[in-house]
Amino acid sequence: MTKRGFLLGKFMPPHAGHMALIRAARALVDELTVLVCWLPDDPIPGETRLQWMRELAPDCRIMGHGDVVPQTPEDSADFWPIWRGIVAAAHPEPIDYIFAGEDYGAELARQVGGFFVPLGGRMLGLSDDPVAGLSASAVRADPAAHWAYLPQPVQTHYRRTICLHGAESTGKTTLAALLAKETGALTVGEYGRSHCEVHRGPLSRDDLLLIGRAQQAMIAAASEWAGPLLLVDTDALMTAAWCEMLLGERPAELMTAPRADLYLLLEPDLPWVDDGTRFFSDPADRHRFARIVAQVLEDAGVPFVRISGQGDERLAAARAAIGAMND
Repeated sequence: MTKRGFLLGKFMPPHAGHMALIRAARALVDELTVLVCWLPDDPIPGETRLQWMRELAPDCRIMGHGDVVPQTPEDSADFWPIWRGIVAAAHPEPIDYIFAGEDYGAELARQVGGFFVPLGGRMLGLSDDPVAGLSASAVRADPAAHWAYLPQPVQTHYRRTICLHGAESTGKTTLAALLAKETGALTVGEYGRSHCEVHRGPLSRDDLLLIGRAQQAMIAAASEWAGPLLLVDTDALMTAAWCEMLLGERPAELMTAPRADLYLLLEPDLPWVDDGTRFFSDPADRHRFARIVAQVLEDAGVPFVRISGQGDERLAAARAAIGAMND
């Protein structure tokens, strides 16, 4: 005889406590239905959470409910009739087990049928446990502090990618290293530098497209292992600027590549240093390139902050720009 279970939640966002509850519940039944509930003004869209849960629990029946309805019995005398109808629509079959990590599950079981199975650390008196004590509101307030307990899709949602963008000899690599040391963030280096060190000579359109593709591929590969912050030393938009400077065009492929969440535009106010791979020692060329570099960001419509100054001043400006992202 098929044994069926049911649980519901907002999963805003899903975290290790939710997933532990779902996996334990799934082990106790042949079929588990999970109802993801949301309201239109929730801080994380309900459709996003529904997709996350379908990805995270592929062996469960994941349903969604986004109508505006009472959230507590105090909200309406019709609270339980309304929610009995919602549960019946999501789970028309008889329910054997109602699962919950909080005591509302007992009344839910009395209302919709089924035996209440009080899974979850809070019901077991483990509120001080780092997983059992997790709350979605605490995660939303400080995702980085709870990073180890967030599933991969949720980490992707909260991860912020910072791209250092600027003309030659503006300190991108140096600044990336300093920021990485401060934040512990993973850094994706500049593929174009390696390419030019290995393949000396003029850069063709094919070379530049490869540089842009390789840079984006490296960023995508690193994202899987990054924490709350990922630093990238240029991306395809910088390659688009190189194309315009060298060839007089901006390939659409580079302008439409995935974007960072914030670009730090480094001003050309540092001395130009010849490292063997740089092109534009002439001040007029350097400033023309800097104008193109900035225009690419403006035309792409991406958020960016201009970073200038020497040494600690430059680092402090970058630090402030990154910190402002969460304000």
